[in-house]
Amino acid sequence: MQANLATLKARGVRVIGPASGVQACGEVGAGRMEEPEIIASALLAPPTAVRWQGRHVVITAGGTQEPIDPVRFIANRSSGKMGFALAAAAQATGAAVTLICGPNALATPAGVTRVDVHTALEMHAAVLGQDKMDVFIGAAAVADYRVAQPAPQKIKKTRDTDTLTLTLVKNPDIIHAVAQRSPKPFVVGFAAETEQLLQHARQKRITKGIDLICANRVDDNLAFDQPDNAVTAIWANGERAFARAEKAALATQLIELIDKVIEQD
Repeated sequence: MQANLATLKARGVRVIGPASGVQACGEVGAGRMEEPEIIASALLAPPTAVRWQGRHVVITAGGTQEPIDPVRFIANRSSGKMGFALAAAAQATGAAVTLICGPNALATPAGVTRVDVHTALEMHAAVLGQDKMDVFIGAAAVADYRVAQPAPQKIKKTRDTDTLTLTLVKNPDIIHAVAQRSPKPFVVGFAAETEQLLQHARQKRITKGIDLICANRVDDNLAFDQPDNAVTAIWANGERAFARAEKAALATQLIELIDKVIEQD
């Protein structure tokens, strides 16, 4: 059975499932039918001509949570939708896809291996713990800083103090660390900016050793926690602007562009 499935996948057939969990016989493991919404999502995913069989794609998604105390944390507005859409689009190429994501309530795309983390340090360890990766897409909004010493107990509000001072320390740069690996995977990053979008993105690509960066402007109606997005992809030999589109469709377009740039290299 496994040999037959491998042959089908090598021929470009997309296999949905099986899912893991408690089975009808009472055992726990892979063998369940995927949830109907996951099957529907896979069937409705935009088709792609890209064939990445045999490649391992690692994608980060969502925001991280940096604890202040056992109750509170520092976070951001990232929903993870773009990263999850990219994971689904990459899986549709036949690649083995590992999705490392911060806290969210999104359904795991069919056929994708999911790793859940909370903090930037956990995401850093999970990414660098991958033995082999051919393509890395850093779509997560990772916190730049964390609280140096999170309080072991809930911080109480006091009548005598109107302010709270937190000491923050810098988190490790995940994308830069991946770009330093040998052999180096093809590295894709994102730059979410509120001003000087392309200037900041171009500089970030060079500084961090990113092969292709997607610059997206942040405002109330675009990017974070929205169903659609618009980006400008920048790489060593070119730039391409993608008009505003639903994130699943945009993800397929980005995977196709990444494939073309890899082939050019």
